[in-house]
Amino acid sequence: MTAQPDIHSPRGRPLPQPAPLARTVDSVTFSVMLYLVIVGGLVWLAYSGAQAMGYNWQWYRIPQYFYTVTEDGFQWGEISLGLVATLWLSALAFLLALALGLVVALLRLSGLVICTAVAIGFLEFIRNIPLLVLLYLFYYVLGPIFGFDRYTASILCLGVFHSVLISEIIRAGINAVPKGQWEAATSIGMDRGQAYRYIILPQSIRFMLPPMTGEVVHMVKSSAIVSVIAVAELTTIGRNIISDTYMSFEIWFTIAAVYMAVTLILSVGVSFMEKRYAVSQ
Repeated sequence: MTAQPDIHSPRGRPLPQPAPLARTVDSVTFSVMLYLVIVGGLVWLAYSGAQAMGYNWQWYRIPQYFYTVTEDGFQWGEISLGLVATLWLSALAFLLALALGLVVALLRLSGLVICTAVAIGFLEFIRNIPLLVLLYLFYYVLGPIFGFDRYTASILCLGVFHSVLISEIIRAGINAVPKGQWEAATSIGMDRGQAYRYIILPQSIRFMLPPMTGEVVHMVKSSAIVSVIAVAELTTIGRNIISDTYMSFEIWFTIAAVYMAVTLILSVGVSFMEKRYAVSQ
């Protein structure tokens, strides 16, 4: 490969190159702006359709579902509490999925016939079951047998479903580490476990971060499906408010905006973390 020529000004001085962080900010800003434009267009179309139906908008009632200030003091609203429940549920399910995904990936890479067969069988079984069917399986079939309540069944369902996706991300990240690193670990007397812990897994993180970001966002959005078994999270709270107020458009627009804000914050935060990790290596 030939070196890239330096870009100079007409007087022969090198032109300043944008810093990696500045390029990241520009890329993220463009992505956010494009996303907002698309979402804004969809909102405008829905708003126009509602206006054509003669819908009576009641946006002034929305703030009370985020917070209220009374004589007794400040109180969080139902949507705020639902958001906290969604984030907590997603965090617990993601930790379970990460641990289970790591185990499945290591089993598949172990080289042992039985371990590889178990890992592949688990992957194929879970990957070919729709998430909604898996949720019903955990809650209505396994729940009565093992005594799972709806919250535990939701965490197990989301964790197991996303573990197969995370295991493939981990496996790809491990395989992306050069084979010479394994030889170097063996040459200094490390066993396989030590090589994974001190050499392979730390180097594979930079390959895993981008797809893992998408998986975190996917987990937050997937958590909405547990509303079908009445787990108290953001989507369930929204449905309950609509059943009481009949403000379908306002509530669903608000719930969608909350999900969008959370996913954008996660995406931007992990993008910055990824760049910092890349610079530190």
